[in-house]
Amino acid sequence: MGDNLLVIVAALASLVIGGVIAYVIFQNVLKGKAAKVLAEAEKEGEVIKQNKILQAREKFLELKATTEKEVNERTQGIGQAENRLKQKEQTLNQKIEETNRKQNELNSLKENIAKQTDQLNAKQTEVDKMHKRQIDQLEVISGLKAEDAKAQLIESLKNEARSEGMVLVKDIIEEAKMNASKEAKRVVIQTIQRVATEHAIENSVSVFNIDSDEVKGRIIGREGRNIRALEAATGVDINIDDTPDAIVLSCFDPVRREIARLSLHQLVSDGRIHPARIEEVVAKVKKQLEEEIVETGKRTCIDLGVHGLHPELIRMVGRMKYRSSYGQNLLQHSREVANLCAIMASELGLNAKTAKRAGLLHDIGKVPDDEPELPHAILGMKIAEKYKEKPDVCNAIGAHHDEIEMTSMISPIIQVCDAISGARPGARREILESYTKRLRDLETLALSYPGVSNTYAIQAGRELRVIVESEKVTDADAATLSYEISQKIQNEMTYPGQVKITVIRETRAVNYAK
Repeated sequence: MGDNLLVIVAALASLVIGGVIAYVIFQNVLKGKAAKVLAEAEKEGEVIKQNKILQAREKFLELKATTEKEVNERTQGIGQAENRLKQKEQTLNQKIEETNRKQNELNSLKENIAKQTDQLNAKQTEVDKMHKRQIDQLEVISGLKAEDAKAQLIESLKNEARSEGMVLVKDIIEEAKMNASKEAKRVVIQTIQRVATEHAIENSVSVFNIDSDEVKGRIIGREGRNIRALEAATGVDINIDDTPDAIVLSCFDPVRREIARLSLHQLVSDGRIHPARIEEVVAKVKKQLEEEIVETGKRTCIDLGVHGLHPELIRMVGRMKYRSSYGQNLLQHSREVANLCAIMASELGLNAKTAKRAGLLHDIGKVPDDEPELPHAILGMKIAEKYKEKPDVCNAIGAHHDEIEMTSMISPIIQVCDAISGARPGARREILESYTKRLRDLETLALSYPGVSNTYAIQAGRELRVIVESEKVTDADAATLSYEISQKIQNEMTYPGQVKITVIRETRAVNYAK
């Protein structure tokens, strides 16, 4: 038992001693490793420190070089700027010196001029004194004053000029007599070439052929009521007795004449001719003619290759068929101008389609429904702008008579082609145009009075028929209206002969049996 205990104690002591020895050894090993690791860490730290110091030094040197470069560049720029400023300063100093020199020269010149002026004034004063002395001496010698001598000289010059003038007039008269025959022949030939009576007749008269006197009688009606109803409905002067087997329709407005002709044709074909039927047919024909006008406009645009026109512009193009300008058919003139413009634009390398479009529309201002008091070129331009035409086309329309400034190459082409088509000898007759304008002014004047529904100038402007509304104008007012219109025409218009004013007031009672 005792031995076991000793063994155990010895074993425990051995274990303790062994553990202490192991701990001591372990601590020594750890201390060695720690010292080694610390030494290595210090070595690596020193290497990293050296690297960082090198990098910082390189960065510093790089920044220093960049800064020095920028400083040098700025210094160089400042130097160049200083040089330029010095050069400008030198130039400015030179200019100032030049200006001062010129100013001095100018001052010197002014002084010389002032001196010369003083000398001239002195000489002029001396000359005036000498002239006065000479005049006084002449007055003493001649016994006449200067004014009397001047008057005698003027009278002498007048007599001399009068004598020379009479001789010159005599020579001119003798020369004119010698050339009178030749000049008269030239004038007559030009007149014959430029004037054609048939042309004016065709532009103001239409002829409706009839088969027999029976048809003529039916057209006239009982006591002429049918013919009066037709004249009142169409505003056309109808002559029946002048030409056998024909009725002559006379009116300055081609649209009215065409309405009357077509209405007569339908009435004669139908056989029923009486006032109510006449008004019905005239209203129907007006509608048909409006459709024909639109169709004419479309066909014209198709023929010329002008596309995309506004429907209202197409209708105005169709109305040109029934409008003449100085005796020249407006539609034919516009087609001719359009083709000429296309040819000329092609030759010049411009847009032929735009030129043709502007040529077709250049006189569109002559056919509006209301006809305001504006030049037709300006009115046409406003109409084209209203219906969204291109600016080049609008400018060409407005500038073809120089009312506005031309802003495109198309505008002078339109002007030239319009002159080619319309200004050639014999193309237009201003007499017919002034005649139709006078008749239109007559109708417009009467239409301005209240209660007037329609006005028609007939008998070549010798008669003005005024149709009034019976609800607004009484019989007494009709007489007063006729007098007032006659006085206004007499005071405001110029016309040959006399104008008869007829005011028509008609009362109708209409009922329907159902």
